[in-house]
Amino acid sequence: MFLQEVARACPGFDPATPDPEFQWLSRYRCTQREPSLRCWISASGTRIGGGGSHLDGLRPHGKGLLVDQSSRGQDKADSLLTRQNKSKSEIADMVRSATITVSNKAHILTMQKFELRDTIVKSHLVQKEEDYTYIQNFRFFVGTYNVNGQSPKEGLQPWLSHGIQAPDVYCVGFQELDLSKEAFFFHDTPKEEEWFKAVSESLHPDAKYAKVKLVRLVGIMLLLYVKEEHAAYISEVEVESVGTGVMGRMGNKGGVAIRFQFHNTSVCVVNSHLAAHTEEYERRNQDYKDICSRMLFSRGDASLAPVPISKHDVILWLGDLNYRIEELDVEKVKKLIEEKDFQTLYAYDQLKTQVAANAVFQGFTEGKITFQPTYKYDTGSDEWDTSEKCRAPAWCDRILWKGTNITQLSYQSHMALKTSDHKPVSSVFDIGVKVIQQELYRKTLEKIVRSLDKMENANIASVTLSKLEFCFQNVKYMQLRIESFTIQNGQVPCEFEFINKPGEESYCKLWLNANPSKGFLLPDAAVEIELELFVNKTTATKLNSGEDKIEDILVLHLERGRDYFLSVSGNYLPSCFGTPIHTLCYMREPILDLPLETVSELTVMPLRTEDDGSQLERPLKIPKELWIMVDYLYRNAMLQEDLFQQPGLRSEFEEIRDSLDTGMIDTLNTASFSSHSVAEALLLFLESLPEPVICYSAYHNCLECSGNYTASQQVISSLPRFHKNVFHYLMSFLRELLKNSAENHLDENILASIFGSLLLRNPAGHQKLDMLEKKKAQEFIHQFLCNSP
Repeated sequence: MFLQEVARACPGFDPATPDPEFQWLSRYRCTQREPSLRCWISASGTRIGGGGSHLDGLRPHGKGLLVDQSSRGQDKADSLLTRQNKSKSEIADMVRSATITVSNKAHILTMQKFELRDTIVKSHLVQKEEDYTYIQNFRFFVGTYNVNGQSPKEGLQPWLSHGIQAPDVYCVGFQELDLSKEAFFFHDTPKEEEWFKAVSESLHPDAKYAKVKLVRLVGIMLLLYVKEEHAAYISEVEVESVGTGVMGRMGNKGGVAIRFQFHNTSVCVVNSHLAAHTEEYERRNQDYKDICSRMLFSRGDASLAPVPISKHDVILWLGDLNYRIEELDVEKVKKLIEEKDFQTLYAYDQLKTQVAANAVFQGFTEGKITFQPTYKYDTGSDEWDTSEKCRAPAWCDRILWKGTNITQLSYQSHMALKTSDHKPVSSVFDIGVKVIQQELYRKTLEKIVRSLDKMENANIASVTLSKLEFCFQNVKYMQLRIESFTIQNGQVPCEFEFINKPGEESYCKLWLNANPSKGFLLPDAAVEIELELFVNKTTATKLNSGEDKIEDILVLHLERGRDYFLSVSGNYLPSCFGTPIHTLCYMREPILDLPLETVSELTVMPLRTEDDGSQLERPLKIPKELWIMVDYLYRNAMLQEDLFQQPGLRSEFEEIRDSLDTGMIDTLNTASFSSHSVAEALLLFLESLPEPVICYSAYHNCLECSGNYTASQQVISSLPRFHKNVFHYLMSFLRELLKNSAENHLDENILASIFGSLLLRNPAGHQKLDMLEKKKAQEFIHQFLCNSP
């Protein structure tokens, strides 16, 4: 049926003998290839959330609770905004580190845009921090609860306030706040207010609390409260979110975080929901690493570097980490639980195994587990899962920490709460916070200033660079490549910064980034700079065509010193990713088998609406790369649950990309790839197209006729030939998937939401669809999924 539909939609496609259209397949090499990428960065890198005033407009609310009235609405709005770097909006999302450092120190400067003298003062203050601070213990409550999409049905006091002293700080995290499609695709949910209210009403009755911040990504929510008397000592509050779902941006899995300064100690609280299913521990490891690398907190001054999770004095990590018990059957697990032999059971815990292998949570600590697994229960009871799937019990819900002066006082689950199929978990800590003694601070500052007055400011800053030329050979699409060098300072403190060349808006091309791009060096100090090269959907097309090349000159400027010039060169291996549809249709050979001149000519070839009688070889009806991926899914994934919703493995994407670009398709046919990896590769392919399947010129017409199927068909019929063929081919495949919805659990709304934003893109600066446009795009695609041609 699928092939017959394609034949009707794409005249000339013979369903009985589809192979002649793709005769190139039989000529290809069958050699297995080893994956060559050592690192993956997500396709979108989209981050949701932002900072803002942390305690503005505090007013009493409820039982001794102060509510941040000014930020309630703002938190929701912030959660839908993508933070963009003004000079390099996408590259900033692709790399993983801050761009300002204080050499040889773990702290990043926080002062607003200093002159050189101010920088030196601040740097010395950081180094002499122990001279003017003392450690004072504050009590932190940390809690995590996967609520399985339920509304609060019972008080949360047994979890949040029974049997403990009133904490100074509450960090409360939720997962699966809302499992509805509306929450997943449109990010809005009434459950946020319901659970916020439930928490606020269950805080310890012996103290008044101020809500510092709330951040949510779909169903992952984190709340931060402090005692009213501590509010004045909370500063630099920022929030961030990272989606680790399909294409690195879907928010069904990922993490949210709040960072803040408490007195003179920086604290970061992370709430994460990692990939599910027992066998997916590698995917969970990958999610953790994604959150660590992409979670960068912006600061008020755009010239200041974003702050990564690792650059905090205290890190508290909570959530449904989803690590399971392995190598034991369900009955054996339950028997060990009944005997309360948690030590034996813990030996089979995946998180314990992965931490021991140094795969995740390096440097973190988890307290001893003395409570039974917190998943999976029949909702409303303490009985283990009796559903058809009969999930094995597991310690999915965990709390870990990293830092000094941290003492864990308790680590427990709370069986009294029965709303969800998980049990909530809590941990109470005494955390030593650095408090400033103002008189000692003043004396330290005066001493530093006096010493600077004696410094000879006439000296010229001078540094030595370990390397001036950098060559990146055989760069591939979405492959992070790094070359590093060292700046060794001389006898004079100096500031360094990569500066723009005359007439250019950024200090480097979009595919390049220097990390850090600016900083401060004390005398005789050194800093390592990493040059990070990453080609994504924004930059691939010009590199494919030869319009751009891996060539650039960076200018490293020293304040009160000379400029240094760094040369960057290399070559890019063209890829089907980032190549126009019509260009791929004229490439009967794999792109890496074609001469670079041919690739360049075909890539810049104008889009043809119909065959114009050119002398080019007869084109394919659709790109062969698209056919390979869809054919794989048609043969292997029609019954796959969560298709297009669960991410694949990065190493597999790399092999898929190489197979498509080299024609070594036997890698796809013989390797045991996850269907999720191929599905995600298909989505990434569609996202990378410089002209979307539904051309930009038809965008507004599609939105206008989204409720009229006949008019919508007319818009599609007016598309250029190859774009029209691809659209019909995809719709036929998706309709075939829907015939198996009883097994794969897909429906028209899910597929329309996923593919609507890929096939229909806003031509105005290629910006993201707003909420109304997104719904109209979904309605437009929905029509074709519900109606056969």
